[in-house]
Amino acid sequence: MGEEEEELQSNSNEYFFPSLALDVPPHRTYHFHRQFTTPSNPNNFLKAVKWSPDGSSFLTTSDDNTLRLFSLPGSESDVPVDFSGDDSYAANLVMHEGESIHDFCWYPYTSASDPVTNVFATTTRDHPIHLWDATSGELRCTYRAYDAMDEITAAFSVAFNPAGTKIFAGYNKCIRMFDLHRPGRDFELYSTVKDKKEGQTGVISSIAFSPSHTGTLALGSYSQTTAIYREDNMELLYVLHGQEGGVTHVQFSRDGNYLYTGGRKDPYIMCWDLRNTVDCVYKLYRASENTNQRILFDIDPSGQHLGTGGQDGFVHLYDLQTGQWVSGFQAALDTVNGFSFHPFLPHAVTSSGHRRFVIPDDDDKEDFSLSVNENCVSVWSFCYNSTMENDVKDDGSLNNQPESGNLD
Repeated sequence: MGEEEEELQSNSNEYFFPSLALDVPPHRTYHFHRQFTTPSNPNNFLKAVKWSPDGSSFLTTSDDNTLRLFSLPGSESDVPVDFSGDDSYAANLVMHEGESIHDFCWYPYTSASDPVTNVFATTTRDHPIHLWDATSGELRCTYRAYDAMDEITAAFSVAFNPAGTKIFAGYNKCIRMFDLHRPGRDFELYSTVKDKKEGQTGVISSIAFSPSHTGTLALGSYSQTTAIYREDNMELLYVLHGQEGGVTHVQFSRDGNYLYTGGRKDPYIMCWDLRNTVDCVYKLYRASENTNQRILFDIDPSGQHLGTGGQDGFVHLYDLQTGQWVSGFQAALDTVNGFSFHPFLPHAVTSSGHRRFVIPDDDDKEDFSLSVNENCVSVWSFCYNSTMENDVKDDGSLNNQPESGNLD
C-alpha cells in the first residue's frame, strides 16, 4: 500500500502553475485596435474576450455582431507592439452573427490540433444557438429553442457541461439542455421557478459548472440572485442573495468550494463559501457601479488570484486567500470589460470599450475620435516568482483559499 499511496500522491500533485510576480507590472505584448473600427461603425466597441482551453488562441466579441479569433504566435518577439495605429497582427478568423451577441463559450476539450474538438458556441438575439468551427470559421450546426407560439427564442447565456456532451442555455425563468451530438430543436426544459414563484426568477444570465466533479452548477440571474443546482436533474439546492445588481458573471474556485459572483451596476464581486452560505466571505471592489455592461473577471490557473477590470480602465488583482487587493495596472483608457488569464502561461488578455452616442455635429467631430488605447484588445505578460515555497502547504496542496470572515 505504501507504493500505491506514493503514486496517488504524485499523480495528484503532478503540476503546479507557478505563482505570478504581481508586484511587477505586466508587459503589453500584443495590441489590437484598428481592425475593430470601420468607417461604417467608427464607435464599435469590444464586449468580451476569452482564451481557448488549450491556450492556442483567444476569441473576442464586439458591438458589430462579429467574433474574431486571434491565434497566439509562437514567439513573443515575432510581432512588436506598435502604437502608431497599426495592430500587432490580423485576426486569423472573422465570423459574423446576424444580431447582438449575448454570450459565447469554448468547448471544454478544445484543441487547435484536433479540428473535431476545436469549436465554440454562441447565442445571439433572435437567433438559435450556433456551434462554430474554430479551425475554418464555418458554422457547423444550430440548436433551436421554441416558445409557446412556436417561434425561436434566444438564449441569454450558454455553457458546455464538464463532460462536453451537453449545452446548457439560460432563458427567462428556465434552462434548456441540448445534446451536443443532436442539433436541431430537441431539448430538455427545466423551469427555475417552482410553485408560486418560489425558486429563481428572472433572466438566467450566466452559467458555471463546479470543477470539483460534484455534479453541481451555478446560475446567475438578473433578479440579483445566484442559485446552485444539481446538474443531472436541475434540483435547486440553495439560492444566494446579496448582489446589488443583476448577476452577470459567476465562477467557481479551482477546488469548487467557493463561488464568485459579479453584477451590473454593482461595485462588488462577492465570494461565497458553498459549505456555509449564510453570508458571503468577503467582497472585492471594482469600478462598475455606474454601468450595465457585463464585466468579466477570471481566476488564474493556480487559483490564487482573481483579476477584474472596471470603468476606471484598470485591472485589479486580488489575493483569494485573504480577499486583499494585491496590485493593479492600467490596461486601457476606457472600461475594461473583459479579463482572461491564459490557462497555463503567464499571460492575460483584456478587452475594453463602451457604447458611445455620437451627436452629429461637424464642429465636435474631433471630440469623438478614439485613441488606440480605448476600444482595444491587449495581451499582457507577467513575470513568475522565483520560488513557490510560499504557495505550497505541507500536504502539497496550494495555499490559495479564502479565510472565512476575515473581512467586512
